[in-house]
Amino acid sequence: MHLARNLLLIAVTLVFPVASLAQNKASASAVPLDAQRLQSIDSYVTGEMARYRIPGLAVGIYSRGTVLLAKGYGQANVELDVPVKPETLFQSGSIGKQFVSAAIMMLVEEGKLSLDDSLAKYFPDAPETWKPILIKNLLSHTSGLSEYESRDRTGSTGPFYLRLDFTEDELVTKIEALPIEWAPGEKWAYRNTNYVLLGVIIHKVTGKPYADFLNERIFKPSGMTATRLISDRAIVSNRAAGYEIGADGQLNNQAWVSPTFNSTADGALYFNVLDLAKWDRALYGTQLLKQSSLDLIWTVYRLNDDKPNPGGYGFGWEIGQQNNRKRIEHDGAWQGFTSDISRYPDDNLTVVVLTNLDSGHSNPRLIAHVIAGIVDPPLLPAKLIAIPDTDPEIATTLAKVLDKVATGEDMRSQASTTFAAMITPAAAKQAQQILAKLWPGGTLTLVKRISPPNAAGQITSIFRLSKSDEAIMVIFSLAPDGKVSAIRFLPDREYE
Repeated sequence: MHLARNLLLIAVTLVFPVASLAQNKASASAVPLDAQRLQSIDSYVTGEMARYRIPGLAVGIYSRGTVLLAKGYGQANVELDVPVKPETLFQSGSIGKQFVSAAIMMLVEEGKLSLDDSLAKYFPDAPETWKPILIKNLLSHTSGLSEYESRDRTGSTGPFYLRLDFTEDELVTKIEALPIEWAPGEKWAYRNTNYVLLGVIIHKVTGKPYADFLNERIFKPSGMTATRLISDRAIVSNRAAGYEIGADGQLNNQAWVSPTFNSTADGALYFNVLDLAKWDRALYGTQLLKQSSLDLIWTVYRLNDDKPNPGGYGFGWEIGQQNNRKRIEHDGAWQGFTSDISRYPDDNLTVVVLTNLDSGHSNPRLIAHVIAGIVDPPLLPAKLIAIPDTDPEIATTLAKVLDKVATGEDMRSQASTTFAAMITPAAAKQAQQILAKLWPGGTLTLVKRISPPNAAGQITSIFRLSKSDEAIMVIFSLAPDGKVSAIRFLPDREYE
């Protein structure tokens, strides 16, 4: 969402020993990555790190859990000039949800809970509105529960102020006080609240904190010896530092949060690209879960109207396609870290990208998708090049919006109610700084336009805004009533 053009010197560390994917996807054998592909991966990754100003990044490429490439780029710790290695630990963000999903399915297989259990069974003091909410609604983000991790709720005056500690019971009580947004199963929306509650349920059912259960039942059996719960106090070997780019364009250390919010089940783990290869291997077999459970996890959950949810979400995973090839993935962001795991099961290929830069300034999912295409060319995403604009009025509307943003004029009257609420003075100032070198006088070039399914007429356009040697991507969404429903500024990029 922010623009920064300062070039960061990128150091590349040693490649971990390995082999690569055979291009015949019917074969599970692996052959060494050829020099051309290795060079292409290096060139692309280092270029993206410079573009986004990512301090450090790790790449893992696997074929059915066999490490094809595990490599570190840049700095794990800028202050100490420590390079990223394959062993470097990054924070998981929401990739951690897939381990919680697996743990819940283990308990289902053992008959210790049911996907159709009501939350009232585990939270007897919860409001009546919780009774229709089922375990499967939490797993699929169809519960209707509100997001606890919104800016207003996690700020200094909010009930979930991130710098305060709460017991598990206190946290649940606060969640029980949140409003219900819709009937369970009626709609889909990603809510971290759902997985916080799943972690509590694991604790209630097993008598063990969810992270202890994950360690006992998933990490140890899979040989994931480095994966663990976040702890600021513990001495943790190979731990990377997390970073954020501030409104002034300067690199800062990650913001501090209390131990409570570094221990919830919505994504608070340390892991590295070596351990994630072991996780990938386990997912190709049935040592952890029955195939029927894995199939359910990787099936898009259907809403009450029997239509697949618009997020393409299963249980802790997103299911979709890349160039008509199946892709199962999830990304994550937390405390100055971002992550992505993209699995292509029909191609025996998985790509993991871990960074130590905040989500507003890094895009590990895009990097993972392009790396997959470098390894297996039919997967390569399309390039973002100029396309004919059949609705030039959208660009005209965007230009008027940019005029207001650039001059600091209030544009909330043109925005949807939801988007207007997000336009804080700080956000407006930041956007004004981003546009300083580009508008007015810049050129808007349409590179993509989509009308997302189930988006009720919303149109999203992606423009490249350029002026001289500066450029950014502008993602601009209009609601059916013509109101602006989203505008995001991202670093310029070559691929979708």
